[in-house]
Amino acid sequence: MNENLKQKLYEIIFEADTKPGKAFDIALLIVILFSIFIVILESVPRYESGYGDILKAIEWIVTIIFTMEYLLRIMVVRKPLSYILSFYGIVDLLAVIPTYLGLILAGTQGLVVIRALRLLRVFRIMKLSRYTTEGSTIIRALKASREKISVFIFTVFTLVIIIGTVMYLIEGAPSGFTSIPKGIYWAIVTMTTVGYGDIAPVTNVGQFIASLVMILGYAIIAVPTGIVTVEFAREKQRVKRSVRCCSNCLKEDHEEDAVFCRYCGERLT
Repeated sequence: MNENLKQKLYEIIFEADTKPGKAFDIALLIVILFSIFIVILESVPRYESGYGDILKAIEWIVTIIFTMEYLLRIMVVRKPLSYILSFYGIVDLLAVIPTYLGLILAGTQGLVVIRALRLLRVFRIMKLSRYTTEGSTIIRALKASREKISVFIFTVFTLVIIIGTVMYLIEGAPSGFTSIPKGIYWAIVTMTTVGYGDIAPVTNVGQFIASLVMILGYAIIAVPTGIVTVEFAREKQRVKRSVRCCSNCLKEDHEEDAVFCRYCGERLT
């Protein structure tokens, strides 16, 4: 492929800061949303039986479009393997491979497997994250919060084991607490304020503990929200980032006036 043509295609496919790049992203965004809509319609028996052939034809058209996009991305990047093994590369592959696997595994014995594989097409919705400029800010905030959240999850995990064990000892099998895992299950359901009601304490002591766990649940829900919110606010105050993509490492999230990639040092286009 001609180097000039390759560079132009790279700017259109990977760069969202240019007009052709924005137009390409918007067009692809519409196709992604449309394909997800088709997948949803196919799961409705009434539409599947009445418009099955039309939906399958549309599905193949969409799959061909995504296949061409995937192959073009491989052709224009400097390091194809880096793209193929990247998060978006795997998502792009998952967006097309189930339709082709349906041809290979066709047959009465494989119908159940094919149906499950076709559901993998919903991974196309993950391609939308490529077009949300605030997505990288949220990801950075979550990464900055991971140590605090890890400690928080470990604390909650310890609490539910203790509470579940105590409830097993207090209530026992007559109340549905037939084992410690059942007690832990009840503690998780109660602490998260889900409250299925399939298991409930009947003793006064058990109900008192349940009340404390319910109140504790509200406080626990607020903790990770506060942690992430603080980090998100910090990220918003930092230097503005652009959506330019490095041609060498395919990383985004660079400063708007950056000349070189902050990850590998490559000059940015």
